[in-house]
Amino acid sequence: MIDRYTRPEMGHIFSLENKYAIWQEIEVLACEAHAEIGESGITADEARWIRDHAAFDKDEVDAIEAVTNHDVISFLTNMGSYIDRDVPEGEPKPSRWVHYGMTSSDLGDTALCYQLVQATDILIEDCRKLGEICKRRAFEERDTLCVGRTHGIHAEPMTFGMKFGSWAWELKRDLDRLRDARDNVAFGAISGAVGTYSSIDPRVEEYVCEHLGLVHDPLSTQVISRDHHAYLAGVLATTAASCERIATEIRNLQRTDTLEAEEPFRKGQKGSSAMPHKRNPITVEKVCGLSRVVKANAQVAFDDVALWHERDISHSSAERVAQADSFIALDHMFQCLIRIVDGLILYPAQMMANLNKTKGLIYSSKVLLALVDTGIAREDAYRIVQSNAMATWHEIQQCEPGTTFREKLEADPACTLGAEELDRIFDPWSFLTRIDVVFDRLGELSFD
Repeated sequence: MIDRYTRPEMGHIFSLENKYAIWQEIEVLACEAHAEIGESGITADEARWIRDHAAFDKDEVDAIEAVTNHDVISFLTNMGSYIDRDVPEGEPKPSRWVHYGMTSSDLGDTALCYQLVQATDILIEDCRKLGEICKRRAFEERDTLCVGRTHGIHAEPMTFGMKFGSWAWELKRDLDRLRDARDNVAFGAISGAVGTYSSIDPRVEEYVCEHLGLVHDPLSTQVISRDHHAYLAGVLATTAASCERIATEIRNLQRTDTLEAEEPFRKGQKGSSAMPHKRNPITVEKVCGLSRVVKANAQVAFDDVALWHERDISHSSAERVAQADSFIALDHMFQCLIRIVDGLILYPAQMMANLNKTKGLIYSSKVLLALVDTGIAREDAYRIVQSNAMATWHEIQQCEPGTTFREKLEADPACTLGAEELDRIFDPWSFLTRIDVVFDRLGELSFD
């Protein structure tokens, strides 16, 4: 997945360097909180010393963990060595106050939620940017006629701008869900072994969370309950599905037999090792593939909710893989679609050719209603329209020249519609007299 559309910022969030940096800040904040509250032995001077001298070295942490087989203890050992390095001989070691009254999950879970907030902030910006592009392109193609399709079959005329507009509205809903999920996962917990605050003042938790921009968990059981994380994973899966929907539409429209739109094909790009003529929709195909990963990982998050009693670590190994993969994949999908949708190549002439491909069959619904308006029973009107439509379908399927749907209606004595009425019906814009309603609503859409 590492290519020019993958941004290092998202990968860094889930790096050990970033995790350890957050761990360090949490431990320092906890020491400062203890000093401010004044109920433990740590002094303000010691807290300042810890703030000024706290550090870690990832390689050194890794070396210690190779022996201890415990990541938190290894980190604390390494961090403590830096804090105490310049302490005069015989003086008390300030590092003794680090992790005072805390348990590993206090550190790990609070840091993880902070990482998830960092990562979600990136996705929020991604989603906002893609949504704004879709809205802009909707208005650019407001009057670009194309045929709408249901079940893959030509239905009625619409405009291509409506496709972009529909994507914009969905991305706005995704944006709202991402913002809500961000708030739902922005929790921290510094509550001790089983969440009873047996060895730590709850005010330490409040202090640490406030300085990190998190909300303290009202009742943690050593771990922060994984329903928070599952909700976020579900939102990521929904957002990935939205990206997949956009990508799938572009893939379908790029089919040779349709060719109404095409993802950008750069100068020098090659589509096939065997067939030099190929211009394949490889980027949107990749988006569809990565969506499967994000959606599947949501199931992992749901399975992580149910733990044994107050805590086990069955969730830990799974979420370390699934969470990072989901965020990195979805960020990559967004970056791909931002480029694709912004530069999507459109072929309006081919859209019109496709719209006329069925010899006027797409106007059948208007013919049906016009016949009903003349007083003909709906069942009789339906029979008149369908019989002429099926005859037209047969000629299209057999590649016979034949006559158009309108010409068949004009030759059918049962059809009582005059030439002027048929002129009005067989105009694609007759379907779009109320399209202003759609775009007026879209104009009010905001991604702020």
